Amino acid sequence: MERIWTTELPEHVGERVLLEGWLHRLRVLRGVSFLVLRDGKGLAQIVVQDPELRTRLEALYAESVLRVAGSAVAEPQAPGGVEVREPAVTALAPAVAPPPFDLFRPTLKAQLPTILDNAAIALRQPRWRARFRLTAASMDGFRRTLRAMSFVEIQTPKIVAAATETGANVFPVDYFGRTAYLAQSPQLYKQIMVGVYERVCEVGPVFRAEPHDTPRHLNEYVSLDAEMGFIQDHTTVMRVLTRVLAGMVETVREEAADAVALLEVALPQVPAEIPAIHFAEALDLIARATGEDVRGELDLAPAHERWLSEWALREHGSEFLFVVGFPTLKRPFYTHPDPARPTYSNSFDLLFRGLELVTGGQRLNLYADYLVALDGRGLDPAPFAWYLEAFKYGMPHHGGFALGLERWVARLIGANNVREATLFPRDVHRLAP
Repeated sequence: MERIWTTELPEHVGERVLLEGWLHRLRVLRGVSFLVLRDGKGLAQIVVQDPELRTRLEALYAESVLRVAGSAVAEPQAPGGVEVREPAVTALAPAVAPPPFDLFRPTLKAQLPTILDNAAIALRQPRWRARFRLTAASMDGFRRTLRAMSFVEIQTPKIVAAATETGANVFPVDYFGRTAYLAQSPQLYKQIMVGVYERVCEVGPVFRAEPHDTPRHLNEYVSLDAEMGFIQDHTTVMRVLTRVLAGMVETVREEAADAVALLEVALPQVPAEIPAIHFAEALDLIARATGEDVRGELDLAPAHERWLSEWALREHGSEFLFVVGFPTLKRPFYTHPDPARPTYSNSFDLLFRGLELVTGGQRLNLYADYLVALDGRGLDPAPFAWYLEAFKYGMPHHGGFALGLERWVARLIGANNVREATLFPRDVHRLAP
């Protein structure tokens, strides 16, 4: 017999089947016992009536790897409506110790630090692993949607010679006796590639050496990036992002339906046109509603993001909100200013369920403008010569965005901490596992 997945049992009712997986739970009752076997897709119930087999199973710790051969029989009370009877069970890799917590319980009975310390085991728990099905489907939806729009997926270097953006929040590394850095983003490279393919995208890790210790920050996370040429302005990018979000939601709905159901995820409705508000108007609304003196601020505080999200849901029925026109001083040097209001930029943040999820906008595209922008920030253009070369030889109006994957999944599942949506988080305290 060939091994089948537990989820394939309904297709084999009345047949002998072969399953392999982990001892998820052994329920010992007076007249009969039930072995619950877990594999990479689901659970199967195996009926154990042989006393000798029950004794052998009782001697095994949970998470032992087993092979089970038996008969698939319809049973409405079993997972998937099928159970396995008359089993022959072989222990392939007995666990040498009990797991640190019961994985068969609906939730792990441990604090988040303990769960993360024991991630190798915790991630096996069905509800915990389900959230990363959402992650996988989200990445696939991002790729599929952009591929249908003629974007080419690229992979850019993660070891770079200079900081991607201004500031000192980079991780230095010894590169054969020279100082290099872990890339903060693929920004400069994806702009260069607009001159090659016009439309490019990337899914990859980025690194920020920011000493934050908050529920919303990580020092390594996955960024979903896109960049495109021949745009009108940042609003073109916003329309593309809206299509991408709709594609991601639909792919999650299609590919991760079981995970959505298990986690009771309320997938968002992406409006055909996401509402937008100018940064200055947003501050004015906040000031009038809360009495806070925020009109001179250059960015939104987390509390303001939550307030604006509630306002968007109340006023527009949307869980998404674009905030456009952030002050030019707050944005990286490559950001295009608003021609009508140069102190503001053609950039945006996208808020989703109270949290900034995406940053994007239009970029400068003329070589001379880059020299002026760098000089205005007091930056030497020499370290950026390799990047500026692309603009010497003609670059169209272009722009793009970057979406934080872990934040997206955290918002979908309603997690209070982005680490709950990260396989192996890296923050100011955690470097293992």
